[in-house]
Amino acid sequence: VQLEESGGGSVQAGESLKLSCTVTGLYFHLCDVGWYRQPPGKERELVSSITNKNSTWYLDSVKGRFTISRDNNKMMLYLQMDSLKTEDTAVYYCAASILERPVLEPNYWGQGTQVNVSS
Repeated sequence: VQLEESGGGSVQAGESLKLSCTVTGLYFHLCDVGWYRQPPGKERELVSSITNKNSTWYLDSVKGRFTISRDNNKMMLYLQMDSLKTEDTAVYYCAASILERPVLEPNYWGQGTQVNVSS
């Protein structure tokens, strides 16, 4: 099983980035998937998730700015991040779960991609 993120980088506040995650080795269409992030010096937190039935959840601080989506045919997960803020600076991780739970409980993780937002 492999999860590989891409699309991170350095942007200024107010700009956009789109993260992508390629998932292999799983029945992707059956998985709940999502994005976590770990800001510098803080704990990892769930940013957004999407179930295998396309039900979505967002952290309050990103609602209206971030959009999660998935392409089951391509086995890809995406996170469109608009109106980025300096507090969005973090390492972003793609995660997948083979379990159906009210809150995403990942079985698999990507290596992470860095997002830096400057003022």
